[in-house]
Amino acid sequence: MIKREKYLSLIRGFYDSDLIKVIMGIRRCGKSILLKQIIDELKEKGVKEDHIIYINFEDVEYHFIKNYLDLNKYIKDKIKDKKKYYLLFDEIQLVENWEKVINSFKATLNVSIFVTGSNSKLLSGELATLPSGRYVSFKISPFTFKEIVELKKLKNKEEIANAFDDYLLWGGMPQRFDFQDIDRIKLYLSDLFDAIMIKDIVSRYNITNVNLFKRILEYLVTNPSQTFSPTNMLEEFKKEEIPISTKTVYDCLDYVEASFLMSKISTYDIRGKRILSRKDKYYLTDLGLGQVINKDRKTQMGSYLENIVYNELLYRGYNVSIGNNNGKEIDFVATRFDEKIYVQVAYILSDEKVIEREFGAYSGIDDNYPKYVITMDKYDFSRNGIIHKNIIDFLLEK
Repeated sequence: MIKREKYLSLIRGFYDSDLIKVIMGIRRCGKSILLKQIIDELKEKGVKEDHIIYINFEDVEYHFIKNYLDLNKYIKDKIKDKKKYYLLFDEIQLVENWEKVINSFKATLNVSIFVTGSNSKLLSGELATLPSGRYVSFKISPFTFKEIVELKKLKNKEEIANAFDDYLLWGGMPQRFDFQDIDRIKLYLSDLFDAIMIKDIVSRYNITNVNLFKRILEYLVTNPSQTFSPTNMLEEFKKEEIPISTKTVYDCLDYVEASFLMSKISTYDIRGKRILSRKDKYYLTDLGLGQVINKDRKTQMGSYLENIVYNELLYRGYNVSIGNNNGKEIDFVATRFDEKIYVQVAYILSDEKVIEREFGAYSGIDDNYPKYVITMDKYDFSRNGIIHKNIIDFLLEK
């Protein structure tokens, strides 16, 4: 397994801080491995093994820890002196009222606390009970394409191109690289999707109509990178005689986003400098999970590439929105501190009409921020100060 230095470099400065380190991300994206890499680094800096307490609450060995009182007793029994202890709790949301004991540990013990979870409600729900400024959060993603190239030690351009085709369909969930056979990859991703749906969504939110919820997911996945319209969804379901309310749709969308299965992006009016309501899109955190629930197996290359670029921009630390340039859509407006970039994504620049459409989206934007068009093309079509990049080159750049 590769060392996830991008995340370690962000977390490393907080190893000895009394701030609670919250590591969040979709199930099986590598949070447990990251905790183990943190443990390795703690040992390297001289922390004794008996002062590092790691618990994975999905491990049957810890089945007896069901609530905050059980956890409190277990940890208090482990602490033998007043030196700093490092507490690492994996999938903490499985412990009932866990936030009570975490807050108690922080207030009464000499500890550094790390927790992971597969639901963003860790921050908006349970952790909101903690006083503000008492935690720092990190969002973890599946492998990026650059990490996959590192994992496979690829150097040859043809091998890299083949790996990209594979990534485009089957995504970057770390454990799926344990399998070479496509049928086994499909089975692993299908089982993972079911686990996310049942454990992180259906059980957590007490969803009773599982089939309806799955149909909403299928609708989102088969219409990737499209501006979401609840009206269109309701019309589709009406044709199939499936009764559903607007509230049910939006509740399900909230649950999907909270589980990190998909993320929502809003539209920003570039000239009016405001967010436009009801102009949202949803992108998959991992394209492989989309493949296993895409019944129609629609191959929409432009949408897949757009999804990959969106996830890459998030990984690089950008805040991302869709741009509205006087009625022309710009795929992404990405900001990071004082930096801003504009990004258009297309499959290939097949003719002058397509070139004009993609480059012309920037017409009338007279600021000096970098503007990009990213495609599968191998030739450079840069013009008028707008930079054209091949998507593989973009994903592998430093």
